[in-house]
Amino acid sequence: MATQTIHAPAVPANGASIPALGFGTFRMPGDDTARMVKHVLDLGYRHVDTAQIYGNEAEVGEGLAASGVARGEIFLTTKVWVENYTHAAFIASVEESLKKLKTDYVDLLLLHWPNDAVPLAEQIGALNEVKRAGKVRHIGVSNFNTALMAEAITLSDAPLVTNQIEYHPYLDQSKVIEAARAAGLSVTAYYGMADGKVFQNEALRDIAATHGRSVAQVVLRWLVQQEGVIALSKTVGEARAAENFKIFDFALNASEMAAIAGLARPDGRLVSPEGLAPEWD
Repeated sequence: MATQTIHAPAVPANGASIPALGFGTFRMPGDDTARMVKHVLDLGYRHVDTAQIYGNEAEVGEGLAASGVARGEIFLTTKVWVENYTHAAFIASVEESLKKLKTDYVDLLLLHWPNDAVPLAEQIGALNEVKRAGKVRHIGVSNFNTALMAEAITLSDAPLVTNQIEYHPYLDQSKVIEAARAAGLSVTAYYGMADGKVFQNEALRDIAATHGRSVAQVVLRWLVQQEGVIALSKTVGEARAAENFKIFDFALNASEMAAIAGLARPDGRLVSPEGLAPEWD
């Protein structure tokens, strides 16, 4: 008897319906990217995240094509790099991304980082233009603080659907999450494993043992159990990818959720590149 493929529940956000667990491809070599994108789609993942600067959009496209999963079933995100924010460069870069991804549209296009060298109105205008042209279904931002997010929302004709940010147990992002929620946006969490730091945490290990789960599963569950939060998981291992996907058949209780949130600390931020990072909330 055929087993039914499980899919992640969807998070509604300003008209978009985004699978709560996505597969991220940051710092993933091309060969691994093509192999793993096909594999995770076979497992039941339906949300794949890449970016122009990752240098692996073409291999993401190969993985999508090799999977045999209908394009309409996949939620595909890419991000425009900061050097492409002037209008002409932006439009050209989106065309290049679509060509590499072997698709005529992406489901979500994000501004990757703030860049005040180009007026935000010009960046948001270009996002709206490619959306109107049908090349992009939904638009959003990444690594924006609450002030920039509010400004972007005001400037945009089309609703923004997510702000993709660093978010893990060591980093309190409640201000950004609350602001996003109030405006109808989701938050997409990257770096959920805090670059591997979560695996040594005794509190997380204890919660994992209680549920008979891995620390990674507990952290991913903590993320997606929060209203409006989407988690990206990244691995180059097939077994780990399957494990990471098995987070929708258990739940953390309120005290466990609070205990994990309580791990946040003032120096918890890991990603803050000079010249790109805004003034964080």
